[in-house]
Amino acid sequence: MVRSEIIIGGDTAGIEWRVPVFRFKGSDAAAPSAYLQAALHANELPGVALLHFLLERLRKAEAGGAIRGDITVVPQANPIGLAQFHFGEMQGRFDLGSRTNFNRDFPLVGLGDRDTLLHDLDGRDAADRLKRTLLHTALGADLVLDLHCDDESLQYAYVDEAFWPEAADLAAALDMQAVFLSDGESTAFEEAVGHAFKHQGGEKLKAVPGRLSVTVELRGRRDVHPDMARRDADGLWRFLAGRRVVADPAHEPKSFAGPAVPLDNIEMVRAPQPGTVLFHRDIGEQVKAGDLLATLIACPGEADGAIAVKAGHDGLVATRSSARYARRGDDLMKIACHEATRKDRRPGTLED
Repeated sequence: MVRSEIIIGGDTAGIEWRVPVFRFKGSDAAAPSAYLQAALHANELPGVALLHFLLERLRKAEAGGAIRGDITVVPQANPIGLAQFHFGEMQGRFDLGSRTNFNRDFPLVGLGDRDTLLHDLDGRDAADRLKRTLLHTALGADLVLDLHCDDESLQYAYVDEAFWPEAADLAAALDMQAVFLSDGESTAFEEAVGHAFKHQGGEKLKAVPGRLSVTVELRGRRDVHPDMARRDADGLWRFLAGRRVVADPAHEPKSFAGPAVPLDNIEMVRAPQPGTVLFHRDIGEQVKAGDLLATLIACPGEADGAIAVKAGHDGLVATRSSARYARRGDDLMKIACHEATRKDRRPGTLED
């Protein structure tokens, strides 16, 4: 294993950001290579714990000659967000300097233009330099996993339809309860990698066998536990073994039994008015159209001060907000439905 650092100079004097990178050299030049990254949203930490335990296993595998393909691991990808504390709470999702999401505005380039990502870096702000450097590093691999988490959530993933159903092996290995099939039309990290994979040789490919770019949502932000992280690390190991990145004679493939639904089938349940949130349904529950999901106490003490929030479609409650006060329009839940929930959704991500 070789440990190095990505060094990002700050935008003010005396500041420098360092990102540890761990690289394992594979023994088989024909084996797939993998890039694994966590905490691009710096306050989403389940992936950090997972990669900590996976690195422990990879070091043992290296000593035993079981690393077949090159593996690059960035267990904490965003030191800029990690340092952003406001009134005692980490603000790891948005760059306070530019007010942009750390997982948006990645450049969309073809795979052959990978090196252009590093052109004229000195004239860019620190967050942009970090994004371009991470993307450039990831595009050197065949399999790219960006580890995130939701608020309160099942384990699920965003997978571009170009990588499905081949990516069902990852969903099975990590015991995911759902897959959201994305359209590949945003500037998130995973979709920027996917854009490069699909744009090769001057044409756009509809399928990219042997390649993968995916956002893995490792349950909720508070789901950071040693036993859970070790199980997830074992799951990611199973995926790497199945793709022959690592050698494991004991590997047995699993099947994915959960739903795989397009983003058009995700019902975004939003607060119609501001108020205190009383949830009636939890993540993992199946609901029917018309079921009571939550009560909003909009006007406490008033006879008509409570508002019922009901499901618009049948489906699986995949995520839920941890906040118990909602502003008007705030997201309360995501429900993976059996049918399209709306026809006017613009291509791209579900949330900012």
